[in-house]
Amino acid sequence: MVILSDLTDDGVMLLTLNRPERHNAWTLEMELLYNELFDRAESDPRVRVVVLTGAGRSFCPGMDMSVLDGASSGAEPWPTDRLPPRTRPMSFPKPVVAAINGACAGIGFNQALMCDVRFAVPGARFAAAFSARGLVAEDGVSWILPRLVGYGNASDLLLSSRRIDGPEALAMGLVNRLVEPEELLPTALTYATELARSASPYAMSLIKRQLADDQSRSFVASRDDAAALLATAKRAPDYREGVRSFIERRQPEFAALGEAAS
Repeated sequence: MVILSDLTDDGVMLLTLNRPERHNAWTLEMELLYNELFDRAESDPRVRVVVLTGAGRSFCPGMDMSVLDGASSGAEPWPTDRLPPRTRPMSFPKPVVAAINGACAGIGFNQALMCDVRFAVPGARFAAAFSARGLVAEDGVSWILPRLVGYGNASDLLLSSRRIDGPEALAMGLVNRLVEPEELLPTALTYATELARSASPYAMSLIKRQLADDQSRSFVASRDDAAALLATAKRAPDYREGVRSFIERRQPEFAALGEAAS
């Protein structure tokens, strides 16, 4: 299967791009299953956090070259008009953690940027790659990237398509943490497990919405929306459970997303 899916007892779903013989290069089959698995994870109350990684030595180096070659030669185009936007992690109401284990370029680069938190190995290689293929920045990456690394760094990466390694990605804020290869997946899973165990799924869904909405509104609008959301959150069971668990010095027992708001 082009993507493997596994769910831990703590509610962490591990999605693994699984074409190691092709370095997990992206295909239509992969894209369809990717969206389907995120849809399943959203509706499954057992899933609280998703970790996204790649099999073998790569994360995803971009579109499979056979697809690119066919498209550039006049073959039937990739059916983008019949597919949902390639922004699923951003519309997903639960945290998504990327464990970037190697080459990360093109559509793989885009999907990594759309995750909420990114861990990477020092030897990972990142490249937007679009200008080198005669393409533009796809999938809203020209909106996301400057907000992560600043306008100057984003311009550099998008215009040049140059490759950067893990340390440079960390220095510019593209990734949150560098981890040695043998510790990458355990570290990402430990982080995700801590979110699943200790953080309210309802609160995390609201915070994801706040972060996205606040990219395009004023401080005052953000403040006022936060006040309204806070009033709503305080009426939900998770607020009481969060306070009680803190007072009683125990692990909180938060309801699944959807149940906490009722």
